[in-house]
Amino acid sequence: MALTMVALCWKLSICFLFYQVVSGRARREGHYVAAVYEHESILSPAPAVLVERRAALELMGRNLDIYEQQVQAAARQGAQIIVFPEDGIHGFNFTRSSIYPYLDFIPHSHSGKWNPCREPYLYNDTEVVQRLSCMALQNKIFLVANLGSKQPCERWEPQCPPDGRFQFNTNVALGADGALLATYRKHNLYFESAFDTPAQPDHAFFDTPFAGRFGMFTCFDILFYEPAVSLIRQYNLKQIVYPTAWMNQLPLLSAVEFQQAFSTAFNVNILAANIHHPTLGMTGSGIYTPVKSFIYHNMESYGGKLIVAEIPVITADYKTNLESNERFRENLHDSCRTSTSTSLDDEVCFKEQEETPGRISEKRKGKEQSPPSFYAEMMYDNFTFVPLWGEKGELQVCANSLCCYLNYQKALLTDELYALGVFDGLHTVHGTYYVQACALVKCGGLSFSTCGQEVTDATALIDFQLWGNMSTPYIFPLLLTSGITLDFADHMGWKNNHYFLSKNRTSAGLLTAALYGRWYEKD
Repeated sequence: MALTMVALCWKLSICFLFYQVVSGRARREGHYVAAVYEHESILSPAPAVLVERRAALELMGRNLDIYEQQVQAAARQGAQIIVFPEDGIHGFNFTRSSIYPYLDFIPHSHSGKWNPCREPYLYNDTEVVQRLSCMALQNKIFLVANLGSKQPCERWEPQCPPDGRFQFNTNVALGADGALLATYRKHNLYFESAFDTPAQPDHAFFDTPFAGRFGMFTCFDILFYEPAVSLIRQYNLKQIVYPTAWMNQLPLLSAVEFQQAFSTAFNVNILAANIHHPTLGMTGSGIYTPVKSFIYHNMESYGGKLIVAEIPVITADYKTNLESNERFRENLHDSCRTSTSTSLDDEVCFKEQEETPGRISEKRKGKEQSPPSFYAEMMYDNFTFVPLWGEKGELQVCANSLCCYLNYQKALLTDELYALGVFDGLHTVHGTYYVQACALVKCGGLSFSTCGQEVTDATALIDFQLWGNMSTPYIFPLLLTSGITLDFADHMGWKNNHYFLSKNRTSAGLLTAALYGRWYEKD
């Protein structure tokens, strides 16, 4: 009898394990399954026209129908959390008055005491968040979505708009039981006249049983200290949810390119969901770890895309590249410290034989004529460039206090023009922020004037070492290859007061290799 029971238990265990595997629910210890959905939203044909609440709910309901299908699909694959994009439910291009029927009332509370699905009667105008809450509850999944919200105010209150209400671009995080865990009101608006900026930046986060604490911000926020950097640093966060409606801008700010760079710079996992409207340049979502990514970028076809991936939980005691950078610059230790793309747990020093960053050697100066420098516009900024001539070489280019250095060798000569560019100044188009950038880019053609143009395909495989005497510790390493695909540096970090990025043979033709520094104090 005892043997029979043991055999039965063994069989049941195997069956349960088999069920876990085929249902997608078997997870490795220290990992979790995340999902993001790039949504092609159904848009209002006339967003500037005021409609009734009923009509607004009907349009949003069509988008929510798609959300529900994707939540169910993600849950079937074992996802424990799903993130949807900015503007995915209501759309965009509204006026302040025309967006009003699309706004839910969302109590700005992080208490988790309200469950919209189970307590729909507590507040009026909460139909959208109620439905999101029920999706989370019915599928037992954490859910993050973006919607418009409203908050009444008295006209005598400071900053209360003349119409007597605040309107916010809002993220909501809902627990697997449907409870409202956290809200975040977007701080850095991007030409969004329908919405107000909160008086103070929100620091929004919520806790999960599978990966600890997640931070939350939206789209354009990722380029600024508040709230993105401040949130991560103050609460030592290692997991980020990031709804966005990002318009790609090559060569330095495509969605997947910068999302990965942010993940690498801060050693955080990022669950990034972008909207999908290729005609507007909007695509690029992913699940990112500092050393691996699961991405989607598609400018050719239409329709949404669900990404589901299992990733490791990054623990709070794992040091970020940024922390190492700051300690190095503050001379708090003498050992070299860099990160490598081989493992989340490894940090590797530069090889002793690697050249120290510095000026071009006098020997090479005597042998070769330096290529001419030239100016060209890139990302609406006036970059100073030098071209890459020949199969290999050493280059230097400077602007203001920033000098950039490059050692390179091409695997084979192609008829493509590459250039090393530098910019050290205040960016003032579509936002105002200070940038220090050293960028190796493929030019759009063979003339100098094409350097800085948007390019999506390349064939040249290049070994390179790129340095810059950056004045800020906030450096985002960009490495973009042909077809808008990502590659990872072999080594990066500080050495002799220069930030360093090296790669032996890119996996595909090189589009961009850059050190994108943000000097927040000079914004």
